[in-house]
Amino acid sequence: MAQPQNAIRLERVTKTFGEVVANKDVSLNVRRGEILALLGENGSGKTTLMNMIAGIYYPDGGQIYVDDQPVDIRSPRDALGLGIGMIHQHFKLVDVFTATENIALSMDKGEKFDLRKVHDKARAICEKYQFALDLDQKVYEMSVSQKQTLEIVKVLYRGADILILDEPTAVLTPQETERLFAVIRNMKADGKAVIIITHKLHEVLSISDRVAILRKGEYVGDIATKNATESILTEMMVGEKVVLNIDRPVPENPVRRLAIRNLTVVGPEGNHVLDNADFDVFGGEILGIAGISGNGQKELLEAIAGLQTAAPGAKIEFFPPDSDTPVELVGKSPKAIREAGIHLSFVPEDRLGMGLVGSMGMTDNMMLKSYGKGVSPIVDRKAPHDLAEEIREELGVVTPSLNTPVSRLSGGNVQKVLVGRELAADPIVLMTAYAVRGLDINTSYTIYRLLNEQKKKGVAVIYVGEDLDVLLELCDRILILCGGRVNGILDGRSATKEEVGLRMTNLVKEAGV
Repeated sequence: MAQPQNAIRLERVTKTFGEVVANKDVSLNVRRGEILALLGENGSGKTTLMNMIAGIYYPDGGQIYVDDQPVDIRSPRDALGLGIGMIHQHFKLVDVFTATENIALSMDKGEKFDLRKVHDKARAICEKYQFALDLDQKVYEMSVSQKQTLEIVKVLYRGADILILDEPTAVLTPQETERLFAVIRNMKADGKAVIIITHKLHEVLSISDRVAILRKGEYVGDIATKNATESILTEMMVGEKVVLNIDRPVPENPVRRLAIRNLTVVGPEGNHVLDNADFDVFGGEILGIAGISGNGQKELLEAIAGLQTAAPGAKIEFFPPDSDTPVELVGKSPKAIREAGIHLSFVPEDRLGMGLVGSMGMTDNMMLKSYGKGVSPIVDRKAPHDLAEEIREELGVVTPSLNTPVSRLSGGNVQKVLVGRELAADPIVLMTAYAVRGLDINTSYTIYRLLNEQKKKGVAVIYVGEDLDVLLELCDRILILCGGRVNGILDGRSATKEEVGLRMTNLVKEAGV
């Protein structure tokens, strides 16, 4: 039988940023009617490579072929003209516009503007691929899953038949992920080529036909998915065998560290983004927080850390290890709360805006945590330097030097610096939000091990995560948020993924707490 035609073929493609080689002599292909998963550790060059296909970067060497014809892609417009569309992790939508109006924004300049025709063409695309999308709905009313669907419809509207999806399931529930995969399979059946960048190996094995691996910017090979296992893929990514199991020791003598009662946070529009939350947090356990993105996770952690104002009547009591008298945190400053031993390691979408200073290197970013303790006008750089070196070795941060501005590092490496710094702060309560978002499998398991080490020390760990498989393997208890309300607290050892997913979408009327 004849081999399917190549949709994209790369020959010896190279891209450098100053002294950093992001991609070196990469040659790979994706065929029409094929789903290709692209895997690699953080900083291995996956997104850079896809950005060259999508016209965001221009290669320094090598050649890109579309339908086996050499092409010159100098902009996203060039890419779309060749039928290439990329759906990024962070959506590019206008919130106050409807789905149809957002699609109309992507029209070519030469097209006559007719919103009814745009609506009809978009509806035909939705019916063909079985997209669940209300074309008259405003974007700000949509779930994350609906926004992602809209982004896919936008590029299909422009005629894309080669689609690149960057971490498409990062913030989806299991049910939403299955719906997305059904759509991707429909597109594959229609002869489209699909490339998926993801770190979730079980999803790679579920959806792809073939897996291509990058390591340190170089292409190391591919493997048919039917012949692959999680351990084989991890070994190809890392270059050595990695044990893929999360240790979950039974909590020993758990001690209550936080008692949260009637915690409500009011949003800027007067709505309750967090509504009457009640629960306890224990030292020596990992409490997982599950919920669709935007259901109060961020506000919950920030309220505990003093970064959000709690509504009147709320109580957040902290039980210090050296006292029987609880300390009320509501009304305390973030500095006072941190000095009590409660550390918030929040990894936001804007990692550099909130967590780190992009123009500074690793050493100086470590120093940000300790500069207030000094009594001498001369800044001590040795301790921050040693900590930066320890984090670089422990988490495998890829950086030319400890003084290289962190803004020049890949997103995953920026994340490692931020999470590593917070884990090293010797907390009593450690709150981590999306600690492994965008991290490769090897580093993610290192983070899980470090969190378990904190748990064994008696630290109370709150873990907000997106991957339900990890929450069920790592956490002792799982609190589910839905619409800002606690919709159940489940035992991590006995709960199922389906049960957690249903509670995340408010399909459980009676939530046993």
